[in-house]
Amino acid sequence: MRRRETRTQRAYDVVLFGATGFAGELTAAYLAAHAPAEARWALAGRDQEKLRRLRDRLAAVDPKLSGLALLHADSTDPASLRAIAADTHVVATTVGPYLTYGEPLVAACAEAGTDYADLTGEPEFVDLMYLRHHALARSTGARIVHSCGFDAIPQDLGVHYTVARLPEGVPLRVEGFVRGSGTISGGTLASAMTALSRPVGMVRTAAARRRAEPRPTDRTISAGPGRLHRRRDLGAWAAPMPTIDPQTVGRSAAALDRYGPDFRYRAHMVVDRLPVLVGGAAGFGALFAAAQLPPARRWLSGRLQPGEGPDAERRAKSWFAVRFAGEGGGHRVVTEVSGGDPGYEETAKMIAESALCLAFDDLPETAGQVTTAAAMGEALTERLMRAGLVFRTVSPPRPSP
Repeated sequence: MRRRETRTQRAYDVVLFGATGFAGELTAAYLAAHAPAEARWALAGRDQEKLRRLRDRLAAVDPKLSGLALLHADSTDPASLRAIAADTHVVATTVGPYLTYGEPLVAACAEAGTDYADLTGEPEFVDLMYLRHHALARSTGARIVHSCGFDAIPQDLGVHYTVARLPEGVPLRVEGFVRGSGTISGGTLASAMTALSRPVGMVRTAAARRRAEPRPTDRTISAGPGRLHRRRDLGAWAAPMPTIDPQTVGRSAAALDRYGPDFRYRAHMVVDRLPVLVGGAAGFGALFAAAQLPPARRWLSGRLQPGEGPDAERRAKSWFAVRFAGEGGGHRVVTEVSGGDPGYEETAKMIAESALCLAFDDLPETAGQVTTAAAMGEALTERLMRAGLVFRTVSPPRPSP
């Protein structure tokens, strides 16, 4: 890996790309309120007038931000992306769908040795970026960290937190159970429709990554969706959760020996009543079918425009909780990660703190495409706890029954 520069060799510590989108504005507001005084950060996007208006709103709260730098960057202009990547230590991007707009920035960061954080929940994008840019990022020292929001920090860091409370050097079994409420924005809907419209591409790319990616030869790792079953301890139904989160957990387990010689993780969503679960499954099936038809996909995507999303009142009522049941070495532990509005308020917090963590904290020497647990682990967990997310041990380690 290339030796990293000192902080003074680039103009910025963090650049936020896509700052005028729905998630981007929330992230900018979080950075404005919580970035340390010494942080050198900037807003980047293609519309300078929108950036100026955003800066004015931030400066109305904190006049010191009236001089916040505004940088031109456009996903269709690779040269502009190379310029911002070369001038900062970390780029955080909220510009999706990532399959459509994301690769040029990943490429620029990998080339420049610049750390990168995004909010993607698109498995095909993550796998493609590994295949195309992981090797270069390793050689330049860039840390490419995907899924730094609700996808997939609560599960990735929640499992990391749980594993740390179980015995070392033994087979470990962890199950995650996600509850929550919230609504989606136009950007989230667009990303979901893009991902659902490419099932064949997603499968082929995942297979190509499995062939290319080295795996531990002396350890066994399995991570994926769980099975449908009734959970007496939760008083609810647990159903498979086919998101990017368990894949991310599996990659963290592959990178970190602390997960033991034989690790298994299963992810579930929790639903109180079976009819609700059946209705949700039917709705997902209809959405998947519509995504395969371009006219239907365009119509659905048009229901929410990019930049639109739930208002502050609705976000204030939203919440999430992920409970983990871990076993290993004859012991069992129950932990939980919880917070407020998962998709936006907490996601803005997560990506902002991820960017600050990459920029300022003493972290393990990693490079290439890495997960939040492997790249930042306890440092990011501690940041998020100070920022208001709850990581707690519900039931301390005790002998398994």
